[in-house]
Amino acid sequence: MGETNALLQRNTILKRETALATVAIYDSMFAAEDGTIPATFQVIYMTGWRDHPSQQRAKRRGSATVSFQDIQKQFGSES
Repeated sequence: MGETNALLQRNTILKRETALATVAIYDSMFAAEDGTIPATFQVIYMTGWRDHPSQQRAKRRGSATVSFQDIQKQFGSES
């Protein structure tokens, strides 16, 4: 779906004719007898960053004062 495409110089306008043509093709290929159109989406989350001197640094491993097991006991599921 490209809803948050990071490309700066891409064309951001989807023309009506393009959308209608896409719907017609998808409808002819995948529409059910009752007129509904099934659709599935694969959602991919990606994050990127670059270190900067102004950013916080991660604490050293093992420096936590609360364990994840304690948090899970208090807030986690009972399964």
